[in-house]
Amino acid sequence: MTAYRRIAQLKTASDFRAHLSALGIDIPFDEELLHGPDAPLERPCVVDGVAIGNRFAILPMEGWDGTREGRPSELTRRRWQRFGASGAKLIWGGEAVAVRHDGRANPHQLLLNDETLADLAQLRETLVAEHRQRFGRTEDLLIGLQLTHSGRFARPNDKGRLEPIIAYRHPLLDRKFGVPADRSILGDNDVSQLVDDFAQAAKRSRQAGFAFVDIKHCHGYLGHEFLSAVDRPGRYGGCFENRTRFLREIVAGIRAEAPGLGIAVRLSAADWLPYRPGADGRGEPESWTDPRYPYAFGGDGTGLGVDLTEPRAFLDLLQTLGIRLVCISAGSPYYNPHLQRPALFPPSDGYLPPEDPLAGVARHLAITAELKRDRSALVIVGSGYSYLQEWLPHVAQAVVRGGGADFVGLGRLALSYPEMPADVLAGRPLDRKRLCRTFSDCTTAPRNGLVSGCYPLDPFYKESPEARTLANIKSQRQSFVR
Repeated sequence: MTAYRRIAQLKTASDFRAHLSALGIDIPFDEELLHGPDAPLERPCVVDGVAIGNRFAILPMEGWDGTREGRPSELTRRRWQRFGASGAKLIWGGEAVAVRHDGRANPHQLLLNDETLADLAQLRETLVAEHRQRFGRTEDLLIGLQLTHSGRFARPNDKGRLEPIIAYRHPLLDRKFGVPADRSILGDNDVSQLVDDFAQAAKRSRQAGFAFVDIKHCHGYLGHEFLSAVDRPGRYGGCFENRTRFLREIVAGIRAEAPGLGIAVRLSAADWLPYRPGADGRGEPESWTDPRYPYAFGGDGTGLGVDLTEPRAFLDLLQTLGIRLVCISAGSPYYNPHLQRPALFPPSDGYLPPEDPLAGVARHLAITAELKRDRSALVIVGSGYSYLQEWLPHVAQAVVRGGGADFVGLGRLALSYPEMPADVLAGRPLDRKRLCRTFSDCTTAPRNGLVSGCYPLDPFYKESPEARTLANIKSQRQSFVR
């Protein structure tokens, strides 16, 4: 079995460059980090009238640590406080928040309704207060909230039981995740009700003080699934116009209910076939015998390649709708995580990487850069950076300097080392002991019903009772890591 070299073993810039060359991978890289008002990562970027103070963004995640009622817990508040301490000036939601109960990805996901509105407002203020204390100003800070419905991956009542709400019958995903044969698709009238739920959640988001909302269209959740609903009957499936009707109607609803509220979209701009562990534990695509795989938005029809024709059309639609702020992702953590989140160590329900994770990083960067070049008027946030570890700042600067993205988005790394942006921008050495090494415990834990956090590197979680539970869970299964 192929053993991929760990990033931590690449001690110098020359080592990193040589490793990329040996792999035949092209990733932008600046050996010298620049500082000062004209440095690429320190230049402001104006969005919706706000001069956002730097080019780092915190991406939304699910903590599995809210209350059953959908309110933030002390763990949620701690995480948001750390986001405020990060130094990043664009907070892309901080959290994926369900617009109604049946759309929650887990029974402890945050939920936005009249009962939780004040809690979400207080959560935002926790972040702002920490940022103000650390950095002295907040007028250059832009904070949004990601609104979502989890669709076929909804688990609103029991962490171990899927209660899927599906846009269409997917021949592979239905089988892979046990969708009952008699499960009906979400009807057109039900979609219309869900559109209103998004609009009402956006109205509450504005009342809670958020500057924008993200209409989530990524990672296999409902908004993303509509984009590949090529054989769904009715108004929301088939042609591209129908498959984007869900987005257009939500935007219209938000503009009517919350005029002036900013709107953004996080998009999986490419998708592939679902993957499974092979005989050696390494990921391999699910069997598909038809000559064309039609269910991958941004796919080339083979199930294993990229065609950005429809993603470009989607970005054109966003521009027509007056939406400039877009975050580019890929795939889904549920069925092809190596495409969505490059990592060396798989979660408990995952598989060994079928490629060097740096290839996945390069794919993310290349897709994002191509879309940014083609649609330069949009403000583009990139994903997939955490695996770069020590070399993340050098790649981030090169990407922004070269116009491959406007912002560098941080996900998992913000759990172990939220202050990385502040350290990079201040010219301080990185704290290597806190760099995310993609051990995937932040995913393995919630996959097994525990709260998400960095158990290996954050002392708060490392010393928690949940850490012992997680260690027992991992010891009782055969490790994928050889």
